[in-house]
Amino acid sequence: MDNQLLEISIGDLRKVLPSKTGDDLSDDFLIAEARYSDVENVLSILEHPCRLNGFMGLFCLKGKLEVEINLNSYEIGENSVLFNVPGNIWRVYSVDKSQLKDMHFVLVVASHEFLSSSKMDYVRLFDESISLLDNPCFVMNEDERAIFLKYLDLAFSITDQSNPNIKHSLRGIISSCLYYAGAVWQEKIRNAKKPDTGSNLSLRSKLLLEQFLKLVAQYHDQERGMAFYADKMCLTPKYLSKLIRNVSGKSGPEWIDSFVILEAKNLLKYSDIPIKEIVYKLHFPNSSVFYKFFKSHTGMTPSEYRR
Repeated sequence: MDNQLLEISIGDLRKVLPSKTGDDLSDDFLIAEARYSDVENVLSILEHPCRLNGFMGLFCLKGKLEVEINLNSYEIGENSVLFNVPGNIWRVYSVDKSQLKDMHFVLVVASHEFLSSSKMDYVRLFDESISLLDNPCFVMNEDERAIFLKYLDLAFSITDQSNPNIKHSLRGIISSCLYYAGAVWQEKIRNAKKPDTGSNLSLRSKLLLEQFLKLVAQYHDQERGMAFYADKMCLTPKYLSKLIRNVSGKSGPEWIDSFVILEAKNLLKYSDIPIKEIVYKLHFPNSSVFYKFFKSHTGMTPSEYRR
């Protein structure tokens, strides 16, 4: 099936761009510059629905792509920056062929372990953390582009060196670049007048929301009750429910349902497994309950959506 979902590792991307990655780096980090034939090689993978196992920053210096992230469409043009977090399902579904020979992208991909070892303050980095779920892309101005290029040039220069501290050096550069990107990204969200998600709330509240969303991402196909997540977080369901709504503006069950619906859509669109197996995989008691749940959220039956 052409639309079958692919699981992509950092190592898979390294194989496509072998001359750009640096021989001393393991499969938990990749920085690669992609032009023309390189872009064609990358697109041969990314034009299929895929789930990348790392955090990724894609910097478009020239050219244009249209990408689909969790079934939402985004245009990536000159000076655009796209962020990916592990678990997202995305694909490149449109390329401006007239600009293919001039295309110029830089990809920076890191595993969770690589970033965790850098000891970055993720809450400070992305203060309104859930905004990244809805705003994975922004466009740089010329001054911002110049600073990003300096970071990337320095990172590329380090990968060309034979140095026992290369990983530590790269972690420092990437951490600094991400702090800068986070500030730029947040400012653009504020300028776009996005809804306030609780910027005055406590650090603890934001961390608890992060923990809740990570647990939902892990267990949504098995557990849909707030009691389960509250128990995992050593909180009462009432307290957790109130906190989630105050911080995010959405209730806990709404977040859980959104993850379940997205997973159901991806299974229907990117796999050919029977619907009755999807019902089983997502732990619905029977097909009738699943059909009712899916239609109430999408206005379509699973069969209609799959067509």
